[in-house]
Order: sequence, then structure tokens, then C-alpha cells
Amino acid sequence: MKSYIHKLVVFTTAFLVIYIMLAHYGLPFTALFAMCIAGQALTIYMVYKILTDDYKTDKTFKDWYEDEPVETLED
Repeated sequence: MKSYIHKLVVFTTAFLVIYIMLAHYGLPFTALFAMCIAGQALTIYMVYKILTDDYKTDKTFKDWYEDEPVETLED
């Protein structure tokens, strides 16, 4: 994923967390409704951009995690 995608994920997550916080503090309904629609649109856009990203890798599921080797059952 490109850095744009990472920024989009962080922005969408922050937007939705702020939305939840403002809903708790009693923001007027019209503002909450508008933020709800914007949050849904951001989420759909984020998922679309992630799924259509031109990201290539040579890793497979057999590579597992690079930071921790897979231990075999024979050990």
C-alpha cells in the first residue's frame, strides 16, 4: 500500500472516533447525521481504494510473519 492509503485509513479512523465522541457530548442531530453520512462515504471510499490499489508482492501465506519464524511441530 502506498502512503496515501495509510493516511486515508488513519484519517477515516480518526474521523469516526471524533464522531463517536461528539455524539456522546450531545451535538445537534443534523450535525451528527451529516457526520454519519460522511463517515459512511469515507469508509466506502477507503475500502474501495484499498481493494483497487496497485500493490504487488512476492510473499505468500507460506512466508507467514517475517518478524517471527514459524516453528514446526517436530521441534
